[in-house]
Amino acid sequence: MIKFLLSISLVFSLYSSRSQEMSFEEYNPKSTLIVPENPVTRAKFPFVDIHSHQWSMTKEKVASLVEEMDEINMGTMVNLSGRGYNREAGDIGSSEYFTSMVSLVNSEASGRFIVFTNVSFKKFGSKDWTKNAVAALEADVKNGANGLKIYKSLGLRYTDLEGNRIPIDHLDIDPIWAKCGELGIPILIHAADPSQFWLSHDADNERWLELKTHPRRKREEDNPAPFEQIITEQHNIFKKHPKTTFINAHMGWMANDLDRAGKHLDTYPNVNFGIGAVIAEFGRQPRRAKDFFEKYQDRILFGKDAYHKEEFYTYFRVLETEDEYFPYYKKYHAYWRMYGLGLSDKVLKKVYYKNALRIVPNMDKSLFPD
Repeated sequence: MIKFLLSISLVFSLYSSRSQEMSFEEYNPKSTLIVPENPVTRAKFPFVDIHSHQWSMTKEKVASLVEEMDEINMGTMVNLSGRGYNREAGDIGSSEYFTSMVSLVNSEASGRFIVFTNVSFKKFGSKDWTKNAVAALEADVKNGANGLKIYKSLGLRYTDLEGNRIPIDHLDIDPIWAKCGELGIPILIHAADPSQFWLSHDADNERWLELKTHPRRKREEDNPAPFEQIITEQHNIFKKHPKTTFINAHMGWMANDLDRAGKHLDTYPNVNFGIGAVIAEFGRQPRRAKDFFEKYQDRILFGKDAYHKEEFYTYFRVLETEDEYFPYYKKYHAYWRMYGLGLSDKVLKKVYYKNALRIVPNMDKSLFPD
């Protein structure tokens, strides 16, 4: 009997010990909180996704996307990757590729897609780079481009002919920013990465789990430049080109500091915010975030970035409901629970579609109310 009890005790001890050896990644407790839940799978109003990437398109893919867009009430998708990507060349695609992209979406789903073009930084520093880049931009706009997307690679990865990092505010790029203003098209620009990627990868870093699961995202102070230096370069072009409309992707990584975000918009009246990939920041500060959306309701555009239909549900729930303590869809992005802002219909309409209709040319307004 004593041996039996000792065996039971040993088993219990081993089980108890192993239960305490759980990794942070594994710990994901089910909440026992009982509160009203109002999940949203379809937006209250038709919306424009100002930040999407469709690197390649076929008739079948267009049809599939339109079906899903109808399900979630997306009126228009803005494809920022109009030139796609040529893996063989290691660069964005050609003007011919862009034209074929526009032709396809227009013929298969008129009005449902808006296409932005892109700039190639290959051979940057050569004598004719600026002239050729401006000419390519003008040609794409003539062939259906309604905006320009600048990837974060400018400032992070692109280099000139001598291997030097190309700063966002390099003088040779100025004619591009100015030409967009002249042509009346917006520039959606993503600069840098979250500032936490430059911090020590330790217990104080909110992005600890993301950096562990995606170690290539970790950056050192000079890799390739300090966070604040890259962000300052971006702000320099906002200041230098007041007649050009910019959409600062991911709220310029200021969604966790709404005082700074507000000052940014106050300083640069030609700048708007896209909220792609920062919804979790609003969900953990619902009262302050709601005040921010109220105050800057004319400067915020809905967007999600990478397209996954089910992930839109969390955006809708944060913006539309007053639900409490619900999860984000990627733990490594946000391990905290979120709360709904409960935005008014007036603000929702501006964020969902009215601001985009004002900023982006050639949108099909018949897809939206009012």
